[in-house]
Amino acid sequence: MTDPIADFLTRIRNAVKANHKVVVAPGSKIKQEITKIMFDQGYILAYKFDKDEKGHPSIKIALKYDAATKVNAIKNLKRVSRPGLRQYASVDEMPRVLNGLGIAIVSTSKGVMTDAQARKENVGGEVMCYIW
Repeated sequence: MTDPIADFLTRIRNAVKANHKVVVAPGSKIKQEITKIMFDQGYILAYKFDKDEKGHPSIKIALKYDAATKVNAIKNLKRVSRPGLRQYASVDEMPRVLNGLGIAIVSTSKGVMTDAQARKENVGGEVMCYIW
């Protein structure tokens, strides 16, 4: 697998489209940080970092649905920077997703954070994905 972050986002996107309650994906440190940001921003209900039966790290994510309309909190996930074409943005060029309604997850020298946090910290970095 050449792009594990794209695989992680695709697993979540497929689970959302299939109306699953829980999705399980292989884990890594960067995926854990992306999961924490998604939880802090209210896109997922809960998460758990665990190990599978072989001892490899895994991530269990409980997807968030509206109780009345059964609509998922995640409308779309888009991978921006990929191994074949890395996308970097300075603090001045930091993207705004849907005019501030979505978030961009950025890998900076101060850690993985949202686009708004990167602007506040005055730091740029690699734009990994968009979530709205």
